[in-house]
Amino acid sequence: MSVILTTILRPKLRAPTCTRAFQSSAASGKALPFSLNNVGAGIIANDHGEGKVLRMLMFGKPGAGKGTLSARLVKKYDVLSLSTGDLLRQHIAERTEVGRMAEEVVATGGLLPDDIMLKVVTSKLDMLHNRHWILDGFPRTLGQGQLLDKHLRQQGHPLSLVVNLDVADEVILSRISDRWVHLPSGRVYNLSYNPPKVPGHDDETGEPLTKRPDDNPEIFARRLEKFYAATSPLLEYYGTRPLPSAKLVTLSGATSDEIWPQLESVIRSNFPSVRERGEPKRRTSLSEAVLARSEREASKIVDGPLPEFSV
Repeated sequence: MSVILTTILRPKLRAPTCTRAFQSSAASGKALPFSLNNVGAGIIANDHGEGKVLRMLMFGKPGAGKGTLSARLVKKYDVLSLSTGDLLRQHIAERTEVGRMAEEVVATGGLLPDDIMLKVVTSKLDMLHNRHWILDGFPRTLGQGQLLDKHLRQQGHPLSLVVNLDVADEVILSRISDRWVHLPSGRVYNLSYNPPKVPGHDDETGEPLTKRPDDNPEIFARRLEKFYAATSPLLEYYGTRPLPSAKLVTLSGATSDEIWPQLESVIRSNFPSVRERGEPKRRTSLSEAVLARSEREASKIVDGPLPEFSV
């Protein structure tokens, strides 16, 4: 194990010094048509002071806790979590133009071109002018990051926060080595800090737990290599681009519980308009009321089962 890790370790990814201020989403059953992309056109969210909108990306190694922290943030605060996989399945289920193109590529085992992935993502983001959101699963490459950045800037709603989770390789390897899963439900257990009540069995059903095929040192090593290759250029890009509204922060720790207070502090100090769920929100302008109504009308879609496949 140590030999494998020695061959793949890279210098820690650190956020470049920068003084510029800058899973589990519920998938909709019906894709938003692209004709709705301009709903609220001309209504630009207030991105200054207390009205600054959270538009967030989170990067981290496999097993670093991105999903756990995102879910925790969404549960406590009025923030939407958007999954690229969910959005893509939604388009395919609804047979939209981009969904039909994507289905053909997925069926042959190919990778979706960046321009198609951008359409999948922006078909939803363009509806969320004044909402706080976290985007999961996109971008994964420098080219995708540049395309997304250009689009959001053209819309007048650029990214406002990029978070890099810095967790040591050894910590993650230990974490996945102790991880067991109930495959039918997706429930995850860890022998170190979240063990099952009965060893080797799911708490709810009593059925046997199993190991994920990729929860081993060899596969983890390959996944880590891919992460470094794809993410290092992205972090460098987000740390050096000349956008005064954007902020890149690196949060370090061995567990999600250690990182969570840091993440919450960043959100509270930089985005005071992000409110806890259940906290009343006052609308201070007619444009906000009009936009809220447009978002409600656009969200009136029927939930339905989505096809299962990997993206």
